Amino acid sequence: MLNPQWLRSFANLAELGSFTRCAERLDITQAAVSQHVQRLEERLGSLLIRRPRQLELTPAGHALLAYCAEVAAADHRLQQQLTAGEAEQGEVSLITPGSIGLALYPDLLDLQHAHPGLSIRHRFAPDSEVLAAVLENQFELGLVTLRPEDPRLQVSRFAEEPLELVAPAGESVKGWIDLERLGFIDHPDGLAMAGRLLSRRFPGKPSVRSLPCHGFINQISLILEPVARGLGFSVLPQFARLGFSRPEDIQVVDGAPQVVDTLWLLHRAEWPLSARAQLVLERLRLRYSLAEHPKKGPR
Repeated sequence: MLNPQWLRSFANLAELGSFTRCAERLDITQAAVSQHVQRLEERLGSLLIRRPRQLELTPAGHALLAYCAEVAAADHRLQQQLTAGEAEQGEVSLITPGSIGLALYPDLLDLQHAHPGLSIRHRFAPDSEVLAAVLENQFELGLVTLRPEDPRLQVSRFAEEPLELVAPAGESVKGWIDLERLGFIDHPDGLAMAGRLLSRRFPGKPSVRSLPCHGFINQISLILEPVARGLGFSVLPQFARLGFSRPEDIQVVDGAPQVVDTLWLLHRAEWPLSARAQLVLERLRLRYSLAEHPKKGPR
């Protein structure tokens, strides 16, 4: 087994690209860093190409760096498992789609403020990445919009989230002609979401692709910024709208029928949730219960 101190020196050296800065970070001598790398190269072969003012990893160096990351991740998982019974200490890891993530994150920070021993690690990601991250034990909890069928996962309903037609405040939006006048603000899921909602709200009208497009943005927290400035309308999940900082500048255009998606909570089925994850879920469920959106529409 490779010496953990050697691995630590190599990983920091690869990150910083300098023996001097690596030694300063680790509070050891530069000679010690060189010795650690030498010991690794005696075991593994050449790891670094030393150039003036630059270090380059060899293929073996890249392989060792990946191994260092795996060791660090395994050590982190061990520490989390050993402290799984502590409800108010340690890390809580959650990976979610952007819309619900915008709504959840302030609540997670409030919870961390109430329990300073907690560390919240939250990542925004599409369904496919959420699923992989939970299965690979990179995150303890995940939320997705499509229910997965995998025996390794415990899956339960978390919340329901309607799609909403959002327009600039003060605009009159009563028919298709108003949407043509306003124009569409697109986003990565925009056409799919708008197609699902508008085809039901305005049956017999052309595809959403026929509407003038007045912009595109791939950052979910910014989708409503052009809408708020009167540049067009958009269709997006309710939690994304609830997370917008200037609600007075936008309006939700009511109508029927609704299109409501279910958000599914995931975690590995083989072992129980940590006490701190249970604490977080208990608090979040109080706010994001299915009871908030009792009306169900087309899926």
